[in-house]
Amino acid sequence: MSRNVVTASPETPLKDVARLLCDNNISGLPVVGADGAVVGVVSEADILWKEIGLAEPPRGLVDWILEHAYGDDTRTRATTAGEAMSSPALTISPGDSVTHAAELMAERFVNRLPVVENGRLVGIVARADLVRAFKRSDEEIEREISEEVLRGALCVDPDTVSLAIAGGRVSLAGTVENRSTARLVEALVRRVPGVVSVRSQLQWEIDDGARRTRASADHLPRRMTP
Repeated sequence: MSRNVVTASPETPLKDVARLLCDNNISGLPVVGADGAVVGVVSEADILWKEIGLAEPPRGLVDWILEHAYGDDTRTRATTAGEAMSSPALTISPGDSVTHAAELMAERFVNRLPVVENGRLVGIVARADLVRAFKRSDEEIEREISEEVLRGALCVDPDTVSLAIAGGRVSLAGTVENRSTARLVEALVRRVPGVVSVRSQLQWEIDDGARRTRASADHLPRRMTP
């Protein structure tokens, strides 16, 4: 994410918002309240609605979009960021994966996601950031899996796991302590930026999943015989 975020307040005039977008070569920015909370996002598209309002009354497709997207012409009458913004803002947290951010952008048709921690803006992720993350080399991906996922997050010796990476496609082999760890390795590797797919052939010494199932069954209430 980018930590130096260009923002506006709800009271910022739209002309100043347009200037911020142009001067910083960005297509949208978060609208932040006095307490640092993100209250919305204003984009080039929001300013475009203002331009539509200044032109001839909308007809045809534009008329349909206005009616179905907003229900009235509020955006065309906006003069401040707070009046023009999309709200509530769609946000993510610093711990969310790149995959989750990409899914949100694709599903909700947004180009940027403010990053919020403890209710306050700490950064922003744009589509360009995700593209840069996705083009990482196989060597960078292998390094993150070995050092941050295996050794750092799971306390697994990287030498016990065989990694093969080609074009972002990851193959896992080797033996770990238990079945739940094997599942965690695969799940966390899938979240590493740049990973396209994961094929896991990890083995385990202890099937703790089966042990938990038996333990749960032992705690089920017994049927009383009359």
